[in-house]
Amino acid sequence: MLGEYQTNCFVVSNPGCSEAWIVDCGFDPDEMLDWIEQRGLEPSAMLLTHTHPDHIAGVDRALGRLGPMPIYVHEAEAGFCSDPMLNLSAVLGMPISVTEPDRLLHDGDTLHLAGEPWRVVHAPGHSPGGVLFIHDASGQAIVGDTLFAGSIGRIDFPSSDPEAFRRTILDVMMSLPDDLALHPGHGPATTIGRERATNPFVVNGF
Repeated sequence: MLGEYQTNCFVVSNPGCSEAWIVDCGFDPDEMLDWIEQRGLEPSAMLLTHTHPDHIAGVDRALGRLGPMPIYVHEAEAGFCSDPMLNLSAVLGMPISVTEPDRLLHDGDTLHLAGEPWRVVHAPGHSPGGVLFIHDASGQAIVGDTLFAGSIGRIDFPSSDPEAFRRTILDVMMSLPDDLALHPGHGPATTIGRERATNPFVVNGF
């Protein structure tokens, strides 16, 4: 968890392989960067679940320490990283502008880490270009600020879309397997099955 927002940022790698991904890079990322360097990992890409400031603030710090790497974001948030109004950091009174991603993601894309496929699923609503990164073989997904343990992402931001988010949560995410482990942008891990049965926003709607 990084920074005062306690953002879950992830380092993804396969056992016995030095290649890794960074997924989101929030405020105060040095603890994560130290962890990467201490283990001799070599990040080959940085993936962004979305571009809110607590998920992108450490991007340039990471590039400065680890060197250049391709950065991926959904096409709906192209231009957001460098624009404090679009990434909402100006609204929060802390304007942030970081390096723009050079790779644009689309719904249904497949990315490969050390030969392992990860699916990209567009999950708009909390932000226009929110995405899920799903590794079917291990039954895991990194889901940003979509679905949390017992809650959902906020939909009161200027760029939020409540109706799109209802579709994301109730149609897209609830179509996933019950045993899929979810790693959200804040709070503890959970599963689709647990949220299907107990999350009030899923059980009662919103």
